[in-house]
Amino acid sequence: MNRLVFDIETVPDVELGRRTFNLEGLSDAQVAKAMYTVHRQESGNDFLPLEQQRVVAISCLLRSRDQLKVWTLGDLHSSEAELIARFFEGIEKYTPDLVSWNGSGFDLPVLNYRALKAGVQAPRYWETGDEDQGFRWNNYHNRYHWRHLDLMDVLSGFQARGRASLADMALLLGFPGKLGFSGAEVWGAVLGGQLAAVRNYCEIDVLNTYLVLLRFELFRGRLDGAMHEQELARLRELLRSSGEAHHQQFLQAWEARG
Repeated sequence: MNRLVFDIETVPDVELGRRTFNLEGLSDAQVAKAMYTVHRQESGNDFLPLEQQRVVAISCLLRSRDQLKVWTLGDLHSSEAELIARFFEGIEKYTPDLVSWNGSGFDLPVLNYRALKAGVQAPRYWETGDEDQGFRWNNYHNRYHWRHLDLMDVLSGFQARGRASLADMALLLGFPGKLGFSGAEVWGAVLGGQLAAVRNYCEIDVLNTYLVLLRFELFRGRLDGAMHEQELARLRELLRSSGEAHHQQFLQAWEARG
């Protein structure tokens, strides 16, 4: 079985903002500021509507029968359309079970909107049993199916009042958490030419999500204690053998809390 843990990072879609609010001639920073201001006046918060967000990073962790791999799609020069196409191409090719933290409420709706914009095709992702009967009772879109496991949704009992943030849950369980970077900093980092830092941050979220997943699998009996320790050791070895500084930082923070 292939399981794909994923996370996305987004920034304001300033091109959409220019068209929506007639802001031609303003810089990206000025347009984004206007978008935040308008939304704050309408809703009281700074979290832009999902259709106004542009994807700048998609990070993944793949656990297959003989492989554990963590990476971020594309590179620093990849367009949003390329990132999204690669994500859905992976689903088309491998039909993995997806795992996320708030993927039902944020990541997948954003990816749906941006895939429409990019003209991406993803018939496997949208399969609900018409072509493959195996998807009738287990597909990516039914909230209570397991082909997409939104850990936040499941652990909260599908109740908004029970939801916890990934950062808080990671700290509760003794995992590294955010490591000094937060989602609120993503737009400023992209404006400042620090997309690499955003991509690394996205991978950190994926690693935290995977650790929560392993604890959940222990909780529901799909892993016993020995199997759980084996999976943790496998992840430690992956991070230890990685040449990436943010992987080493994650491992050091994890070991310090363990």
